[in-house]
Amino acid sequence: MTGAEPTPAPPAPSGATGFFRASMNAGWRSWLSVGAVAVLAGLMFSASARLADGGGADTRDPQDLAQLVDAETARVTELTERTGELDREIEALSARAGTAVPEPAAGLVGREGVVSGSAPVAGPGVTVTLDDAPSTSVDVGPGGVEPQPDDLVVHQQDLQHVINALWGGGAEAMTLQGERVTSTSAFRCSGNILLLHGKVFSPPYKVTAVGDPEKMEASLMSSEGVQTYLEYVDWVHLGWDVQRSDHLDLPAYNGGGLQYAKVPDGTEVFG
Repeated sequence: MTGAEPTPAPPAPSGATGFFRASMNAGWRSWLSVGAVAVLAGLMFSASARLADGGGADTRDPQDLAQLVDAETARVTELTERTGELDREIEALSARAGTAVPEPAAGLVGREGVVSGSAPVAGPGVTVTLDDAPSTSVDVGPGGVEPQPDDLVVHQQDLQHVINALWGGGAEAMTLQGERVTSTSAFRCSGNILLLHGKVFSPPYKVTAVGDPEKMEASLMSSEGVQTYLEYVDWVHLGWDVQRSDHLDLPAYNGGGLQYAKVPDGTEVFG
């Protein structure tokens, strides 16, 4: 034979060796896949935990107990400092305002006693007397009009018109049937009797007021209610008289004090 001899081909691998190498390659690929999945799962769990934590240690509500204690301690310290500042501000304002109680104006107690009726009053004034019509007035009636029984008696509104007119004329103090009239006085007429301060009075009714007589009389004459009463004076002869006085003495109110509800002793009000 002439020429180069051909190089023999390498022997083919046996069947057992090829199967082992294929199994090794598949195993490595499986482990790599599992590892990649584990890494991705870890990253996802880490991100989820961070989102649930609100972003880390700087959150409003830290999940860690030590962080929570530190945050609340800092907040208490801040509030304590603010409280101290407000206390010092209150002290400064109190010192500036002072604690001295102002003295009442001269004569204030006396004026309050006159207004409330707790003090007697003396001075010039007027006395107004109102009375029912005489029995002979039943047949009196201009134009043939006969008066009715209600036209012959003094009514509650008649007294109210007189009292209001006297107050409007500058009366300083007043009595009705000798009883001091105060801001809590309430009188009522029933038929031809007067109820005042738990007492019963019959006509004639006398209203006495201390003040400027001229001004009070002018106020009486300008009152529409009083003018209506004077028309009945002319018609059925209801009683009417106004007397000036240089000196009148009005007593203080001697009725009971104001009554009010109170809690019985031993009763818990709060709590």
